[in-house]
Amino acid sequence: MTEPNLRIRGLSKSFGGVRALDGVDLTVPAGQVHALLGHNGAGKSTLIKCLGGAFPPDAGTIEIGGTAHARLTPRESIAAGVAIIFQTLSVVDSLTVAENIFLGQEWTRYGTVHRRVQEDVAAGLLERVAASCSPRDRVGELPMGQRQLVEIAKALSRSASVLVLDEPTAALSGAESDALSERVEDLRTQGLAIVYVTHLLAEVERLADAVTVLRDGRVAHHSTVAGHTRRELVEAIVGRPGPAPVDTTRTARPTVVTGDGTSALPRAPRLVVDGLRGPGFGPVEFGVGEGETVGLYGLMGSGRTRILETLFGGRRATGGTVRVGERVVAPARPADALAAAIALVPADRRRQGLFPVLGAQDNVLLPSIGTLARNGVRALAAERRVFRALSDAVGLRPVRPRLPAAAFSGGNQQKLVLGRWINDARDVDVLLLDEPTQGVDVGARQEIYQVVSALAAQRGTAVLFASSDPEEVVALADRCLIVSGGRITGELSGAELTEAALLSAVHDADDTAPKTSEGAA
Repeated sequence: MTEPNLRIRGLSKSFGGVRALDGVDLTVPAGQVHALLGHNGAGKSTLIKCLGGAFPPDAGTIEIGGTAHARLTPRESIAAGVAIIFQTLSVVDSLTVAENIFLGQEWTRYGTVHRRVQEDVAAGLLERVAASCSPRDRVGELPMGQRQLVEIAKALSRSASVLVLDEPTAALSGAESDALSERVEDLRTQGLAIVYVTHLLAEVERLADAVTVLRDGRVAHHSTVAGHTRRELVEAIVGRPGPAPVDTTRTARPTVVTGDGTSALPRAPRLVVDGLRGPGFGPVEFGVGEGETVGLYGLMGSGRTRILETLFGGRRATGGTVRVGERVVAPARPADALAAAIALVPADRRRQGLFPVLGAQDNVLLPSIGTLARNGVRALAAERRVFRALSDAVGLRPVRPRLPAAAFSGGNQQKLVLGRWINDARDVDVLLLDEPTQGVDVGARQEIYQVVSALAAQRGTAVLFASSDPEEVVALADRCLIVSGGRITGELSGAELTEAALLSAVHDADDTAPKTSEGAA
C-alpha cells in the first residue's frame, strides 16, 4: 500500500497560552481532494502555516511522501513538495507569467536568464492547468481566475505533491469558480493530494472526497463526503445541533413607516434603503431602526461589502433611493456620506481606515479638528481632553496620543477607527461596519461589541454591519439579513438568530444564487 502524500499526527500549537491547535490529525492520500472546514479562528490558518513552515508546531509530526518532520521552514516545506495558494496571491503584477512561475528559480546560463526556455516550459505548465493566458502576458493585466492558475502552475513547476488551496473561489466570479473546479478535478487525476479550505458546503459536496472539520483547534468531525449530510456538517462546524434548513427563497423586505403609519421595524426608521442597486448587487430593500443593530451575513462574493461601500459613497449606485431619517441622500463620494451623517469603519483598516504614520490622537480626531478649533486655530487642550475620553470609552491600550497608529495591535487599531465616529464632536446617524472584529483578539472583540452596542442604545445610532462570522452576528445583531448573489435572500431575528441557522440559510441560498462580479464581497 502506498504512503499518503500527507499525514499529520498530533499537531499542536499555542500562542501566549491560547491553544490554536490541539492534537490535530489529518491524512490526505494521493489523488484525493480533502476539504478542511471550520469557523474563523477554528485553527485552519494555523494548520496551514505549520504545514508551510511559517509557524513551528509545539508537538506532533508532519509527514510528506513518507518522510516525517517535527517542523519545517518555508524552504524545507517547498522542497518537501508542499505548495500553498493563499487567498492573497503572491504573484508579482509587473512581471510576466513565465517570470512569475520561475521567480526565485530562474533557469540561467553564464548569469543570463534563459527566457525562451522558461517560456516554453511555462507554456507546458499552463496547458497542464488549462490556463488561457500566455507565458508573456503581464500578470497584472490578467483576471483573478487566471492569476490563480499561474500560482498553481508555479507550484507544479516545483514538483509539488501536496497542494493547499485556501478559500480559492472567494474572489472569483461564478464562471471562474466553475473553471477552477474543473482544474481541481484534473489535478486530482494527476495524483496530487489536495487540501481544499472553504466555507462553501456546496463546493465540498461537488469536489471533495473527504472532509475534516476543525473547531477550537481540534478535529470535530471527519468523514468521507458520501458519509455525511449537510446538516451534520453544519452541526460539526457550530458545535451544537442545528435546525432544519431555512427557507431562503423569499426576499426579506422589512416594511418601513409609510403614509398609513404601518411599520415592521422595532423603532423609528433611521436608515431606509429602497431598491438600491450597483455593480455586483441589487436591488436591495431594507431598513435599520433608530438604535437598532442589523447584520448583513454572507459568504465572500455575496455583495455585502459592496452594499456598505455604496451607502458610504465609495461606489456609485445605479438605482434606488437611500433615506437617513426624513432626508433623501445620494452619496457620490465619502464626503457626501459624512455630510449626511453616515460613517464607515472598513474591513481593511490599515489601507482604508488609518493613517499609519500619524499619531493615535490625530487619527481619532482628524475629522473633528475643525469642529473643536476656535477661530481657525487648533484647540490642542480640547483635543487632548477628547482623546483621553475616547480612549477610555473604547478601552484603547496604551493611551499614547503621539504613538503612530501602525505601532498599535490590530484590536487597538480598530478601536482608533471606531473612536473616530463615537466622538461627541461628530454627528453620526448611521454607522456602517465591515468585518468589525477581523483580525482582533477575543478580549478586544468583546470591548468593540460593547462600544457598538452602547452607541446604538445611548445615541440611537443605526448600526449596519457586514460579517462572515456567524458567532459575531449572533453576538451583535438585533436582526440579520442574509445576502447571496448580491441580493437579500432571507432574514433571521429573535430565537431564530443562531449560528446554525445562519450557516444553513447562507449555504442554502448560495446553492441557487449567482455569484456577484469578480472580487465582490
